[in-house]
Amino acid sequence: MKTTLCILTKNELPCLKVTLPDVINACKKNKITDIFAIDGGSTDGTVEFFKKNSIKVLSQDNKGRGDAFHVAFKEIDSDLYIFYSPDGNEDINDVHKFSEQAQLGADIIIASRMMKDSFNEEDINIIKMRKWANNTFNAMANITFRRNGPYITDSINGYRAITKSAVKSLNLDARDYTIEYQMTIRAFKKKLSISEFPTIEGERLFGETQAKSIPTGLRFLKCYFREIFTRI
Repeated sequence: MKTTLCILTKNELPCLKVTLPDVINACKKNKITDIFAIDGGSTDGTVEFFKKNSIKVLSQDNKGRGDAFHVAFKEIDSDLYIFYSPDGNEDINDVHKFSEQAQLGADIIIASRMMKDSFNEEDINIIKMRKWANNTFNAMANITFRRNGPYITDSINGYRAITKSAVKSLNLDARDYTIEYQMTIRAFKKKLSISEFPTIEGERLFGETQAKSIPTGLRFLKCYFREIFTRI
């Protein structure tokens, strides 16, 4: 199975200086076929740093997160696409689990921050607003769209993999932060095989997330209601 790690970036140079060596080592160890960076217009030296480390870079015409997925699907020939953000939240040591579960027949594999033995970065807090919001959107998707298979615990998380065949069947069109949510919902509709494994979410190493809570939440709501009326 040809497997590609797709690193999603926009101005992540400080984080990359810490995480990229481990990414390269993990990919070599686990026989990941290719590493590509999909960059959303970095101006801090991110692209130059990738090239210095012999990582192939694809640029987005548009700057939404979903557009990065579409660039990967269009420009990279692979049987399995693994999407990874190098900001410190996602554990690169889990990368082998994606290909292992794809080999067992899963169409989409999600690193879950919500299931047993996982850890969400807000678990140390008394007030867990982001986690509670994610669980609410997750429940909405499961209750409304799931027709078979297990309850999916983290339908939104971006650390995930999808097979080429699943990409072709889902007709994804989200161009923003809702791409993963749409992917899960449409996989429910198509009765594809979705699997999860527990992951440990770390703290962001540098800077702040580019997904602001309230605007992003409103986009998820819009995505959810749109999918109620969308046939694929």
